[in-house]
Amino acid sequence: MKVASFITIVFTTSLLFLSLRSPIAAFAEDRYSELQSFTKILNLAQQFYVEPVDTKKLIYGAVKGMLRELDPHTNYMPVEIFKEFESETTGEFGGLGIEISIQNNILTIISPIEDAPAWVAGIKAGDKIISINGQSTKGLSLVEASQLMRGKRGSSVVLGIIRGTSDSPQNYTIKRGQVKLKSVKYTNLEDGYAYVRITSFIENTSRDLEKILDDHVKKNKDIKGLLIDLRRNPGGLFQQAIKISDLFLDEGTIVSTIGRNKKDQEIVVAKKDGGYPTLPLVVLINEFSASASEILAGALQDNRRAIVVGEKSFGKGSVQSVIKLGDGSGLKLTVARYYTPNGRSIQAEGITPDVEIKNIDIQALNKAIITSENIREKDMEGHLIGENEKPASPLTASDKNGKETRSPSASSSWWNKSSKKTEDSLSPKDKLLQSDYQVYQAFNYLKTWKIFSKK
Repeated sequence: MKVASFITIVFTTSLLFLSLRSPIAAFAEDRYSELQSFTKILNLAQQFYVEPVDTKKLIYGAVKGMLRELDPHTNYMPVEIFKEFESETTGEFGGLGIEISIQNNILTIISPIEDAPAWVAGIKAGDKIISINGQSTKGLSLVEASQLMRGKRGSSVVLGIIRGTSDSPQNYTIKRGQVKLKSVKYTNLEDGYAYVRITSFIENTSRDLEKILDDHVKKNKDIKGLLIDLRRNPGGLFQQAIKISDLFLDEGTIVSTIGRNKKDQEIVVAKKDGGYPTLPLVVLINEFSASASEILAGALQDNRRAIVVGEKSFGKGSVQSVIKLGDGSGLKLTVARYYTPNGRSIQAEGITPDVEIKNIDIQALNKAIITSENIREKDMEGHLIGENEKPASPLTASDKNGKETRSPSASSSWWNKSSKKTEDSLSPKDKLLQSDYQVYQAFNYLKTWKIFSKK
């Protein structure tokens, strides 16, 4: 009886063990079967393909195909490309100087880096690349497209570009060169105000910004407000966005990341050593402000530290982890999503500005003014107000979401100012304000920051 009982216990325990391990065993069996099929196909290609095959090339091709099933930001980088990727974050590298993405299955430029070869050649944010040296970009991954655009310094590459609503491609020949990034550009707006344009987030961005602000204070003995321009900033190093946010915050959440396991939430909180925790801030964004730019804008907006103006941002809110592999190659793998302090997902949503300011192309405006045949008395600046006419307000009351927007008539005073002087006679401040409508209006909001901060 004791032996029988022992056998029964062992048998029951074995069944329990098998039932507990069966899901794992089934998963492993499925994966083994799939890998066995892959190995079989590889062996058949090696043995019977019409010509000798490069096994390494086939395996890397399989890896690329596998990752293509995920998202555009997950990529395998061969050794040489990974080396270049590492050098790009230091602020100096060779190439064209563009940030690219895949939108609607089309290779699209998020932003050309200012003063880089592509910028000088006339490449613009939003341009669609349909060919590289005559080769179609259809079906290419970001890494494959990058490989085609890379080359020896001094050599040229021809990009087939479609811009805007045009159906006709235009070829741009760009000479590859050394790209030296100056990620923070400063203009003194006088009367205690400052403007900084952050073009990307690289290793020294936060340090450079802090130095610029400290120097501004020393020279001007005060700083009344700061306009931060993040337009066409494609992002960069996550930690740099954190450090800059921390510069203006002394408490509160900066950003949180959540991966596959919703319980594994990482929250980044501001320290109490920010150098400018009360400085009035206006942040200017547009549809090409992405990734780290959106983290900074979202952190300052949700913590009520800045008025965010401009146009809705790009919406790149995913976290990539870069893994260096044993052979020197690398894997960039999407592992989480970013969330603003109020829990808003940035991914495919972007940051909505507090005040929408549409951009105005001064050349197009000049053309419209010259060719217009519909100018009336009421369109003339300083005209006598009619009895039934309400004085034009630079702001409409609000849109359906309670968000303030600029009315079209608000551009008239800017255009009249910008058309009076030649560019050579302008100060850096006036040159900036009279050539860029969005900056001009953002600066107006900065000067009335106290009124908006109460809202």
